[in-house]
Amino acid sequence: MVGASDIVGRRILRRRGGVFAGWAAAASLSLLAACGAKTDEHHGGRDPNAPTTVGYVVVQPTRVDLTNELTGRVVAYQSSEVRPQVAGVIEKRLFTEGSVVARGQPLYQIDPSLYRAAVNQAQANVQSAEANLAAASALAERYKPLAAIEAVSQQDYVNAEAQAAQARAAVAQARAALDTARINLKFTTVPAPIGGRIGRSLSTVGALVTTSQADPLTTIQQLDPMFVDIQQSSGDLLALRRALASGGLAPGGTQVRLTLEDGSAYDQVGTVEFSEAVVDPATGTVTLRARFANPSGVLLPGMFVRASFTQAVDTAAFLVPQTAVSRDPKGAASVYIVGPGDKAVQRSITADRTQGAFWVVSKGLAPGDKVITQGLANVQPDKSLKPVPASTPQRIGAPAGKTDGQSKGSAAGGA
Repeated sequence: MVGASDIVGRRILRRRGGVFAGWAAAASLSLLAACGAKTDEHHGGRDPNAPTTVGYVVVQPTRVDLTNELTGRVVAYQSSEVRPQVAGVIEKRLFTEGSVVARGQPLYQIDPSLYRAAVNQAQANVQSAEANLAAASALAERYKPLAAIEAVSQQDYVNAEAQAAQARAAVAQARAALDTARINLKFTTVPAPIGGRIGRSLSTVGALVTTSQADPLTTIQQLDPMFVDIQQSSGDLLALRRALASGGLAPGGTQVRLTLEDGSAYDQVGTVEFSEAVVDPATGTVTLRARFANPSGVLLPGMFVRASFTQAVDTAAFLVPQTAVSRDPKGAASVYIVGPGDKAVQRSITADRTQGAFWVVSKGLAPGDKVITQGLANVQPDKSLKPVPASTPQRIGAPAGKTDGQSKGSAAGGA
């Protein structure tokens, strides 16, 4: 059983413990404050007026290829729809679907019976016309001396000559009809108009085909070489032509490289063949056609690709590291350069495209400008600088009062 004296003793101990804990916390805060003050006093504050160490690069004008990457579609070098030139029933299909066929190779055989009969009839007509010609010519020859001695009237001789001329014309007509019949008979065998890879057959054996049918019998496409039709905005093309005319750009080459649908690069280099002189009213683009070798059959008609090619060369552009260029909320680009008296000067530039790790600057810089690329976080306009070439190691000595065993440091200039 706890007495009253025990309860009083415990309360006194609690009060003493709380006082001791408060005193210990206050002592700890005082000790930390003293250490912080000592540290600040030891290291000292940084002088805000001290020059900022920055790294710079000296820029010079250089030749920069203005490379465009545009979308394109693969088009067969030659494409031919095989159509019948005579009507009839297909007797045979003489090719394998999907195979490579040569020009002139027979593809279909149409029933030739009617056309062979037409040839025979035309031959008979020629023979009949030739017989009539022989008779008319002989009569005219007999009348000629008789007309001279007036044994027959002059009119009879003229009529005989006219009949001989009509007979010669009839022979010519019959021979023309014979040629037509032979051509139609030849057309019963349908040949390949071009060489290339043939597609599926759209007409089967036994089908009736006519010269006016809507669907072709099949299609042949030549796949080596291949064309790529590239679409470029008419506005971009107009700006390029104006730049070339003003002398600011030099014409580029005609070589084209392709990126396929899976992101891989095509291993053949193409050549721009021509640019159309018509703008597509639906898309506002102009078509440029490039030609590519396709020995392995990688390119197929209708395939989507991206084409990269150099349309012009800027002979006086500057390449500036991307880290040196900043942009405002409106997208205007600027850089800091080392100005007179080693002062920071902000310069507005025109940088519309990149090349690797650089911005291509067409306006705003002059040869020999020192563009700041490192230490930009502390750079302000008209602020004093300590410029060093970019990535130059900078040795930082120990502050006064430190021993040799204390820490030393080094950092890239302005990094």
